[in-house]
Amino acid sequence: MILRRLLGIAAAACLMLSALPLRAADEKPHPVKVVADQRLTVTAPAGTGELALYVSRDWSKRQPGVTRAVIVVHGRLRNADVYNASAEKALAAAGEAGRSAILVVPQFLADIDAAAFHLPAATLRWSAAGWEGGAEAKGPAPISSFAALDATLARLADRTLFPDLTTIVVAGHSGGGQVVQRYAILGQGEAAPTASGIAVRYVVANPSSYAYFNPDRPDGEGGFAPFAAAACPKFDRWKYGMAELPAYAGAATPAVLEQAYLGRDVTYLLGTADTDPNHPALDKSCMAEAQGPYRLARGEAYVQYLRGRHPDGFRQRVLLVPGVGHDGDRMLTSACGLAALFDRPGCTPSVP
Repeated sequence: MILRRLLGIAAAACLMLSALPLRAADEKPHPVKVVADQRLTVTAPAGTGELALYVSRDWSKRQPGVTRAVIVVHGRLRNADVYNASAEKALAAAGEAGRSAILVVPQFLADIDAAAFHLPAATLRWSAAGWEGGAEAKGPAPISSFAALDATLARLADRTLFPDLTTIVVAGHSGGGQVVQRYAILGQGEAAPTASGIAVRYVVANPSSYAYFNPDRPDGEGGFAPFAAAACPKFDRWKYGMAELPAYAGAATPAVLEQAYLGRDVTYLLGTADTDPNHPALDKSCMAEAQGPYRLARGEAYVQYLRGRHPDGFRQRVLLVPGVGHDGDRMLTSACGLAALFDRPGCTPSVP
C-alpha cells in the first residue's frame, strides 16, 4: 500500500513536470563558437554528407605505431573545440598510451551553425538535440548521427591506414554520454573493427538519462517497478526506452538489443558530486525524472537495473570520480577518466 502511494505521488509529480519547460538548456539554442576544421565523408543508403570533426593525426596517410583511437563526443552545446582541448589534456596525461594514440572529436552541427558560418551545403547538420538519439540529419541527406559514428569507426578499422590499431574507445560526456550510451545499444559500426581484430569500448560519462529496455523504472525504495504511464505517456519512447526506435535501428527488437548491449564493453564514468537536481543542463522532463532526481542517481540506478535483470551476465563496469560534478574536463582528465580512455592504473572499479 505504501509503495502504491509513493508511486502515485511520483506519477503526479511527473505529470506536473511534463507541463513545465524541460530545462534551461531547451531554450532557444545558439550557434557554436567554433566549427571543427576537418571533414569526413559519410556515405549511407540515404545519401552522402560531410561530418565536421577534429583529428589529432593525418588519417589520410598510413599511421603505423598508432595502437589506440579515442573518439570523444561533445555535449549538448556542440562545443567540439572545448572537448577536443580536454581530450588533448587527457592524451598528454596518459603517458606512453597517449603517445601511441589518435584523437577523433566529431561535431554534430545544427542548422543554426551552418547558417551562422555559411557552411557548404554538403556539411552534415542535425536538429539542435536530435543527434543525441541517432536522429536523421536535416541536410544534405537524412543520415543518422549514428551512421556518422559508423563511418568514423570504419575509417579507423582500415588496416591500410592503421595497421597496428588494437583498441577504439568511444567516449562522451553529458549530451555526448547520451549519444554513446544509445550508440552502444543501436550502433552498427562495431562490426568493422571487430572483423579487423580491434576491440571497441564505450565510455558513458554523466549523461542526463539512459535508454531502458522495458517499462520498469526506479520505485524510490531501491527497487524497480512498472512506471505509471498515465503520468508521463512518453516515458518509454526512444531515447528513454524502446518504443518508437529511430529508423537507423531497422527491425531490431528490444530483447535482441539488450543482449547485444550486455555483450559490449561499456564503462560508466560517474562524478560523485553530479548530484544537483536543479542543474541548468539537467534533463528535467518527466521521462528523465522517472529515472531519478539527478545524474549520479540515474547512473547508479541504471546499473542496478541491468545487474538485477542479468545477475549472472553483467560484466560492464562503473568508475566513480570522487568529488567531481558535471565537469567534462575534470571527468576526462581524472585518474578514472584516464583509466577508462587509456587503461592507465590508479582507479578501482566501483559497485554502486
